[in-house]
Order: sequence, then structure tokens, then C-alpha cells
Amino acid sequence: MSSTATLQAQPGIDSHYPLTADQIAAFRRDGFVKLKHVLSAEVLAHYGDIITAEVKRLNTMHLPIEKRDTYNKAFLQVGNIWTHNETVKEFCMSRRLARIAAELMGVKGVRMYHDQALYKEAGGGITPWHADQFYWPFAGDNCVTVWIPLQETPAELGPLAFGVGSHRSKVGRDITISDESEARIGRSMREQNFKVVNTPFDLGEVSYHYGWTFHRADPNVSDRARRVMTIIYMEDGMRLAPPARLNHEQDRNAFMSDVEVGAVIDGKLTPVIYRAD
Repeated sequence: MSSTATLQAQPGIDSHYPLTADQIAAFRRDGFVKLKHVLSAEVLAHYGDIITAEVKRLNTMHLPIEKRDTYNKAFLQVGNIWTHNETVKEFCMSRRLARIAAELMGVKGVRMYHDQALYKEAGGGITPWHADQFYWPFAGDNCVTVWIPLQETPAELGPLAFGVGSHRSKVGRDITISDESEARIGRSMREQNFKVVNTPFDLGEVSYHYGWTFHRADPNVSDRARRVMTIIYMEDGMRLAPPARLNHEQDRNAFMSDVEVGAVIDGKLTPVIYRAD
């Protein structure tokens, strides 16, 4: 089946999702927003099955959960799937999802930084408190992650939880995801009186959070995997900052090896997904 035929058969990944002024304001105030009815059950079933098959094919973590460290107990992590599968590429190039990101941030266009599947297996452990932008060598802060559960995600599967307004906190921005980040950032959330929102996700509900918003997830205590796809967007025009840590070097090598430090990020792995007309 051609790409065009697939999109015609599975409508919804390029259509406009009308955000309200209150949703945009809440995102900028709280550092995240949860949005219902973004993707249909049919779209999630169609693309979810293919994403899952690619996660199984590309996954390189085969240790039993009990033999892994905290980070690797949290989820199976597979990135840049869009470069391996044309149908996953269709999904990651969704104008619907990208336009939401642009409108939430108040920018004219966004590029994809990369995709990342995060599959928390049955019995998988906590995802410790962390901020995604710790890993990203960006010169600005207009970057967001869309967190897309591929199934309804009740509490027992370990949905994503957010520190409300925590994107304004500077404490914990210097630490990798780990047992230490769980303890240190968790303590900071309490000391700064940041409310934590930890609620289930309905089918078709997704969340967007800023790169500096602190978030975590509880263990998956169910007997099935929590299947989640994520896409990271950055403002079109973002520049590559000088790498400040090894994680920045690693990300540059993986996603921006063809971009010079200080230059606008416009490499072959960071395509424009949406620009306002």
C-alpha cells in the first residue's frame, strides 16, 4: 500500500486539532498539558502495531529485568524508528501533532529532533524524576516532547506524572536520570511546593511537556506492557549549543553530526514537520 493510500485509510494524523486559549495558557504556565481525543482508536491501532513490531525488531536490551539498573528497568528505549520504517515515518511526520507543538510554544514552525519508543514492560520499574533537556545541546528552550500512549493507560501501567510549573526550577537540571535524580529532584519538588499531577491517560489522550519540565512514572504493576511513542520537537531556527557534557556530544553525534556548533539545526535527521502558512 502506498503512503498516500495509508493516510487516506487512516485519517487524523495531518488534520488540525483546535487548541483553546486556556490549553495554551495552561501549557505555558504549568510546563505541560494533557489533551484528549488527539488520535483515534483506529490510528493508534494501525500505527501502534507497526511501532511495536519495530520496537521488538530493533530492541537491544535482553537482560532480565531483575538484572538491570534503575534506568533500564524503567523501559525498553528505541529511537529514530522513523529512519527504519516508512509507516512509522508517516506517523512521526504528523502535521497534527507537530502543529500542536508549534501552537503551544507560540512558534511559526517546528522540526523533529527524534522519535523514541518507551515501552515499560510488565513488572518494569519506576521512571525516575528527570528533565529531558539535560540531554539536548540546544541554545534555546523552545522544545517539547509529545508523549503518546498507544493504549489506554490506567495507574497500574505507570502513566507519566508531572511537576506542575517545574520547568521554571533550576534545581536538578544537572543530573542524569537515575536513583539520585529520583531522590534529589523529588526532594526539590516537595521543598518548592510543586504539585505533582499523576493521572491516567484515556485512549487517544496525549501530553506535551517542555524540555525542562520534571516528570516521572510509577512502575508497571500490570501483566502487559505500557506502550508509548514519543516525538521531540524543537523550534525551527534552534541553534546547536556548544556541548556541555558527554550526553550532549552523544546526542550531537546521533542526530546532528552534519550541523556545526552555533549553527541553525537543519540537518538531514532534523526535518521540518510543520510551518504556519
